[in-house]
Amino acid sequence: MWDHAAKAGLALGGVSIAYLAINAAKGLISGSAGGDTSFMLTVIIQILGLALWVAKLIGCIYLMKFFMAKFADTDPDMDRSRVFRFGALAALLSALVYSAANLAYTTLIAPESYEMALEYLRQMPQFPAEELDAAEQVIDKMPTIGFFSNTVYCFLYGTVLSAILSKKIRPDNPF
Repeated sequence: MWDHAAKAGLALGGVSIAYLAINAAKGLISGSAGGDTSFMLTVIIQILGLALWVAKLIGCIYLMKFFMAKFADTDPDMDRSRVFRFGALAALLSALVYSAANLAYTTLIAPESYEMALEYLRQMPQFPAEELDAAEQVIDKMPTIGFFSNTVYCFLYGTVLSAILSKKIRPDNPF
């Protein structure tokens, strides 16, 4: 089970990492245009981002279904709970792969991203000074917080998805 789940986790994590890389490249393209970005170019970039997100979401769902069905086909007597456990394990491994890549991105490639977000908050008048001070104290811990929260979110999402898909792959057969 671990071998098949590791392969599925790498594939699912790879799709999410590719989406992260495309978003980073998209940010570089829109950032290199600076303030000269036309409204139409901004709209096109936003639509492209939405289309990529939808493609990633649907692609990950189909990949999870594919790997779970492939694992279920290895043993005709396999029950739903084993298929579900496989899906949950694949979700955990893919969450770790993607979260590690996201951590590497935010600490090595774009460490200024959290500082830029904090600077953006400073420019907004509705944030009181106490909240900005609290954000400044947490900013150094954000990559670690992001890693663990992203891992938990991706694992929970994948576990719920595998619970739904396992019912379709191995339906109950009372006989």
